Amino acid sequence: MNQPDMNLLTALDVLLAEQSVAGAARRLDLSTSAMSRTLARLRQVTGDPLLVRAGRRMVLTPYAESIRERTRDTVFDALGILQPDTRVLDPATLQRTFTLRANDGFVDVFAASLIARVAALAPNVRLCFVPKPEKSADALRDGRVDLDIGVVGNMGPEIRVKALFRDRFVGVVRKGHPLARGQGVTVAQYVQWGHIVASRSGRPAGPVDEILHGLGLERHVAATVPSFPAALSVARASDLIALVPASFLTRERDDDASAALWVFELPVKTDGITISQMWHPRQQMDAAHRWLRGQVEDVCRNEVMEGGLKDG
Repeated sequence: MNQPDMNLLTALDVLLAEQSVAGAARRLDLSTSAMSRTLARLRQVTGDPLLVRAGRRMVLTPYAESIRERTRDTVFDALGILQPDTRVLDPATLQRTFTLRANDGFVDVFAASLIARVAALAPNVRLCFVPKPEKSADALRDGRVDLDIGVVGNMGPEIRVKALFRDRFVGVVRKGHPLARGQGVTVAQYVQWGHIVASRSGRPAGPVDEILHGLGLERHVAATVPSFPAALSVARASDLIALVPASFLTRERDDDASAALWVFELPVKTDGITISQMWHPRQQMDAAHRWLRGQVEDVCRNEVMEGGLKDG
């Protein structure tokens, strides 16, 4: 029984990812002509063109699109079988720098506990937190980032995802604000006051505005700022209402700054958000990376339990 050359699977994975013969050749360190011959063999084996020309570029056929995710998973699963990481990890002797991409809210709430935990268990490990300007898997794919933490966006089908906890948005005003005199806030009261919105993109509207629009109401967004700490700072010094994740306030519950804030549940029901950690499949079986993911999960679980949020 003739079996297909399994090396073709790796070439197929790269071709589907690059959607370019030249690009696949560069990644596999082959000549363009050799990669073209490999594509011809793949077409013969699968009975499908796989890549077809559309103007000046190549595009995937419907069949190629349908097997793209399955091919990537199969390649990494095969590597995990043939090249298992059998080392017994000793965190005390581990020397490594991990780059974590997360927004300022996660860093403010969880970074201190995570850094302290890692330092106690693995003193030679360094954590490097970098900003999260966009929801893209490119940094995970090319190795610039080891772990991405946040709400899952358009990350690509091959990216591994593990939910950490569920979060929700709440409203925040300064203590002494007229809204703080009651037990809750009505929709009419909510739109009566100006708002400060945290948005990296500068867009003032969000899910809350869509719900209000459905009710025939509109809130006035007086300004946008790039981060949640900035939004809270403005709320403390004004009559504007800030909208922040509930988890962001767990770190402030015992701070002096929290005494200047009054937190309330939103008068409109918004969908909760799931905070997850995401990584590239190449890191799936790496012992050190598995250890890091476990530390992140444990720290989030402990903070979430103290803050009264729901575990993922």
